[in-house]
Amino acid sequence: MAASTSNMAAAGPSTSASGSAGSNNKLAITPNLISALKPAKVFSQFVAKGKAITAASFDDAGFQCITSGEDELMHLYDTKYGVHVASIPSHKYGVHLTRFTHDKDSVIYASTKENNAIRYMDLKTKKYTRYFEGHENKVVTLQMSPLDDTFLSGSVDEAVRLWDLRSLKSMGLMNVQGHPVVAYDPTGKVFAVALNERSAVLLYDVRKFDQMPFLVVHLDDSAALSKVSMPPRIPIITSLTFTNDSQYLLLGTSGDVHYVIDTFSEGGPVVARLIGHEGLERASGTSIGMVAEAGISGQEVSWTPDGKWVLSGSADGSVVFWHVDLEEASRNEFRNLRPRYKQTGHDGTSRVVAFNPRYARK
Repeated sequence: MAASTSNMAAAGPSTSASGSAGSNNKLAITPNLISALKPAKVFSQFVAKGKAITAASFDDAGFQCITSGEDELMHLYDTKYGVHVASIPSHKYGVHLTRFTHDKDSVIYASTKENNAIRYMDLKTKKYTRYFEGHENKVVTLQMSPLDDTFLSGSVDEAVRLWDLRSLKSMGLMNVQGHPVVAYDPTGKVFAVALNERSAVLLYDVRKFDQMPFLVVHLDDSAALSKVSMPPRIPIITSLTFTNDSQYLLLGTSGDVHYVIDTFSEGGPVVARLIGHEGLERASGTSIGMVAEAGISGQEVSWTPDGKWVLSGSADGSVVFWHVDLEEASRNEFRNLRPRYKQTGHDGTSRVVAFNPRYARK
């Protein structure tokens, strides 16, 4: 699924990546499947003109997707049948970074005005269950734990907080001296924090939230970037996503390159540079929820569920797909990878992309 500045598009084919409901059959995400993906439905009527979608989230089962945008609306979609289910306004507080909890009928999201609270909403009643207050500036990164009902948030106030849905006060506070981007690994036991001011990614044990990171990865790509501009322009990290085995971490950036690092190797080396797209910092205008000067949502890049493909939006409106052979990457020094496929036809910049975690039916 790709969301552009002016529409939300659901992609086909309609085959289940995990088999049909009640089936254990799995559909391999092959080059033929990736090349067959194309816009099947376009929901332009649910996005206000000139307003961008800034976030998308699937529920755990993959049956629902919720988006949020600059028009201060959330839209709920049934991904099984490809239909719009509901529009949920948040005009008073704004809305960004909407995330399903492990309950398919509730979400959390960041405010964009009025205050900096994170809001916990029941989708059935459209009422707030709880407000999480503590950040002193806009929340720009928000992730639910895959393990339980805790979640991480990071803000322009240069703080990372650990929360529990059942408690009003944060369980942990980390002052990071920079604009953070956060992500859990699939086990929920490790989390990563990227700091653009240091061009670094720090990995922590959740059980030792207030202690030092067990791994610090310094992203030094000046040699390659100096071939593009001098002095080299360091791209801003806008998102972090682990593979299912936790070994590899995808660093999405606002520039013309994304990175894959190996978190199991000493120093966390870069094993792949993903190039061949137009970084969203090239797009005109800015979106709410910026990390540093990115001017984008931070959701323009994602793994496929099998961890073998990366898809990314592009300032030219396309969605590009890289095939990442991680076994080969582990045996060699990092290399540049260009897209295997490029999907065109989107109206406006492709700011948000997400692959259904359970089904190819999106």
